[in-house]
Amino acid sequence: MSRLGKIRRRLGDISERLSTRDHAFDGWLLVATFSLLLIGWVMVTSASTEVASGLTGNAWYFSIRHGIFVLAGVVVGTLALRVPLAWWKANGPLLLLVGVGFLILVLLVGREVNGSKRWLSVPGVPINLQASEVAKLCLIVYMSGYLERFLPQVRTQWGAFLRPLAVVGVYAFLLIFEPDYGAVVVMTGCVMGMLLMSGAPWGRFILLFIGVGLLGALLAVAEPYRMARLTSFTDPWADQFASGYQLTQALIAFGRGQVFGMGLGNSVQKLFYLPEAHTDFVFAVLAEELGLVGAIAVIGLFALLVWRAMAVGRRAELAQLPFAAYLSYGIALVIGAQAFINIAVASGMLPTKGLTLPLLSYGGSSLIVSCVMVALLLRVDIETRERQRQSAPTAQRIGTRQRSNAQGVKP
Repeated sequence: MSRLGKIRRRLGDISERLSTRDHAFDGWLLVATFSLLLIGWVMVTSASTEVASGLTGNAWYFSIRHGIFVLAGVVVGTLALRVPLAWWKANGPLLLLVGVGFLILVLLVGREVNGSKRWLSVPGVPINLQASEVAKLCLIVYMSGYLERFLPQVRTQWGAFLRPLAVVGVYAFLLIFEPDYGAVVVMTGCVMGMLLMSGAPWGRFILLFIGVGLLGALLAVAEPYRMARLTSFTDPWADQFASGYQLTQALIAFGRGQVFGMGLGNSVQKLFYLPEAHTDFVFAVLAEELGLVGAIAVIGLFALLVWRAMAVGRRAELAQLPFAAYLSYGIALVIGAQAFINIAVASGMLPTKGLTLPLLSYGGSSLIVSCVMVALLLRVDIETRERQRQSAPTAQRIGTRQRSNAQGVKP
């Protein structure tokens, strides 16, 4: 056997060993999820000790809270895993109204932080619920059910194609008043991605991109601070102590990290230089302490999670489970888009947006909802594999009967 043949055979053996085809569920989803959760806990601890000491006198304050959030996310995700997909499908319209209700409620009685009303305080519980995180999940569930019911019309009729965008418009209208433009971008991109994967014509998306681009430009020039955010990221050093301050400090963190990093716990930028170091900009601290190698490893874990989520959706689609398929696609798009935007913002590729890094940044709402999303992916995978196992004997009997009929033999 040639050397190339041996390499191919070895790669085939490795691929077979890593395959989850004969397992009860896709274990790589859990590997990526728990790896990100553990890395997130370590990095939040490292990035928050000085801030926690200054604010509370307890260096481990945010670390302990984040650990509680991780545990709560795992528990809630485990409970969500036990809920059949049929329940989610049946209650999609109700969940959509729940999402709208949360977004209205946060405008009326929400807690304002840094000029934005995004959080609901739970009486008697030291937790702030971020309404947009719940709304994302509700929107994905509703959209999955909608695409299952109206898939042929979505592909052929403008009306059926535009109705989901009208729903997103209602969500976006409420989110703009908070304001939470990052959530608007993620939700709009998710719904458009789900429509694209449903087989809607490309021409419609070109028209939509033009319309959304014009609308975004109008919103940008309507308020001076929005325009300042858009222009400052192109040259943050031009005003490094005002509009470009946060980004310049993040870029300094990336530069200090180099290839292998300064070492865990040795970040300088987290010492009150970089604002929101343990929340929105935790990736910059990670890049400073773990370097290019650590940053690429985390990006690889997100890529693995999104890839396996897409694979779960594809298996469900082939098994004739459209609701499960589009639910998986929607979750993959939301996690992927939010991770990409957060990392792009931290590295200066996009204007600053207040988006957490899923499964990694500090924040109870984001962690718990992200864990529920992963649980839904596992539920889709489990039900799809069960459906395939049940259909396999039937397909085998049909194949035997067809071969017998072709040979003129009674089965």
